[in-house]
Amino acid sequence: MTVKIFIDGQEGTTGLKILERFSGRTDITLLKIDSDKRKDIEERKKLINSSDYTFLCLPDVAAREAVSLVENPDVKIIDASTAHRTNPEWAYGFPELSSEHREKIKNSKRVAVPGCYASGFNSIVYPMIHNGVISPEYPVQSFAVSGYSGGGKKMIAEIESEDCPVESKSPRFYGLANTHKHLPEMQKISGLANVPMFTPIVDDYFSGMVVAVPFQTKIAGNKITPEQVHEMFSKHYTNQEFVKVMPLMEQKDMTAFKLSSNDLRDTNLMQIFVFGSENQVLVCSRLDNLGKGASGAAVQCLNIMMGIDEATGLK
Repeated sequence: MTVKIFIDGQEGTTGLKILERFSGRTDITLLKIDSDKRKDIEERKKLINSSDYTFLCLPDVAAREAVSLVENPDVKIIDASTAHRTNPEWAYGFPELSSEHREKIKNSKRVAVPGCYASGFNSIVYPMIHNGVISPEYPVQSFAVSGYSGGGKKMIAEIESEDCPVESKSPRFYGLANTHKHLPEMQKISGLANVPMFTPIVDDYFSGMVVAVPFQTKIAGNKITPEQVHEMFSKHYTNQEFVKVMPLMEQKDMTAFKLSSNDLRDTNLMQIFVFGSENQVLVCSRLDNLGKGASGAAVQCLNIMMGIDEATGLK
């Protein structure tokens, strides 16, 4: 028996990647919408209510509209937009954060897929707060670099155009007013008392990202070493298939090491790295912004909700 799945917004970057991950699966039946009807509310409504699971790969306003169209009480929604990520009635789709997160995803009819930057950030800050490494009041700062696919169709077209200005092919800081759309979920999900200072950078490569969170042990009031931080992360993510804590390097190896940001492209993997010295610790999370940061996470949530191996279609 197969489940019926509709992707509302299947022509966007995330929707297309979800379709790719469904290739070869025999346990699902895809409900397709005609391209000339993809903005037809009645047609979307019909397909949403005919599905067992609907993925929303839409702007926030359209995602909220899609949810309002649900009349079939058995339809389950997996929303890849920003619209519902801080809504307590929705499960937050990052099962590795805790057993509670995984259980809520499993039993919910409404799941919000995390943002790409927020996935990397929360993979670091949530465990540090919940394991007492830093307090919720700690003034967290974070910086990150991502490929241009995170900017969607418009940025992809700009960068890949023959007329792309040379400055667009350099690493570019943005969100400089600290108003990035992922900040509300970064604060809420991690458990921070205050909005973190977040500085993202977009660069001239297609996909992949690294999110970095440094902290000063003196300011944190916790004389914790990189070795202890690494041990905490290793325990927190024990036996997780898609989140792996990488081996701790010796100081001389840290000095020479270069952490690239696109090694995990086209995967649903995430890697956690711990660097630093006795007084300063740097934790980095590496992932594919289109994988564990979007389509991969969405499919992983679907698998958990279906009660099957969560790695189905993701290896």
